[in-house]
Amino acid sequence: MKMMQVVAISTPGDSTSLVFETRAKPVPNGAGMLVRVRAIGMNRADSLQRQGLYPMPPGLGNVPGLELAGEVAAVGPDVGRYKPGDRVFALVAEGAYAEYCLVDEGLSLPVPENWDFAKAAAVMEVACTTNETVFELGQLESGETFLVHAGASGVGTTAVQMAKSVGARVLFTVGTDQKIDLVRGIGGDLGINYQTQDFVAEALGVLGESGVDLIQDLVGGDYLMRNLELLSPAGRLVLVGALRGETSELSIGLMLKKRLKVFGFTLRAQKLEDKRRIVSRVEQRWLPKYIDGTIEPVIHCAIPFREVHRAHQLMDNNENFGKIILEVD
Repeated sequence: MKMMQVVAISTPGDSTSLVFETRAKPVPNGAGMLVRVRAIGMNRADSLQRQGLYPMPPGLGNVPGLELAGEVAAVGPDVGRYKPGDRVFALVAEGAYAEYCLVDEGLSLPVPENWDFAKAAAVMEVACTTNETVFELGQLESGETFLVHAGASGVGTTAVQMAKSVGARVLFTVGTDQKIDLVRGIGGDLGINYQTQDFVAEALGVLGESGVDLIQDLVGGDYLMRNLELLSPAGRLVLVGALRGETSELSIGLMLKKRLKVFGFTLRAQKLEDKRRIVSRVEQRWLPKYIDGTIEPVIHCAIPFREVHRAHQLMDNNENFGKIILEVD
């Protein structure tokens, strides 16, 4: 039996709860492919899952990781687009923290010729999330005003660039003045330090009473009502995360008066066929913009897979600007 190394969550906790284990290498079937993992894109969900705050859907295991890039090692009988040796980057529901991982053909895209694996591993999760929240649900258009919370995160840096590429005005919140400068460098217009400034007051001070057309919120909790206060009439709010809590008070009267729309979104829980359609939309609309350089994945650093504990500490401390990548030997 052929074996491989994985990183599993032994028990909910800090980074020390991540343990290396030796497991049997899986065998692909149907439209599945076995990929030799070369790079793993870390996401906030990895940290939350490790802490026990983002449980895996029923039937899944304890190996985290939602996106990867690598080489196809073997294919199932129904795979037609790829063959062993092809370079791919892919979305997975679990298991990217491993030397090998099963991926679905329809959740994979070819790595562009001039990209390395680290760059490819930084794209899929954030591109899918941003397209679905900002454009499919949020319907952002040229000339509108857009606010993204956690603007220095992987999703945030992607949302800033995608929104600017369609002609929107982009506001963003971050936790340090240094990150304000960094996000401005990729196209952000107005940065707000949520540690020292009130984002509603700062935004309205610049925009006046017109407010914001669309907000993408990865924070949740008590941000809910503040977001609604900031939205323009007929404005849209898309909830993507709940770092500050999963419950909050909501003013139905304010929503009625301003004719507001509130959406919720999570990627991992979607059905396979829906995920395939999401990946296809990214390939059609955004991959060309990544290839021509209109949008660049923002990578904070690449860390060896064997140093996964250090990588998680870095993410837990919110020190990163953009994505943290794990590189697998």
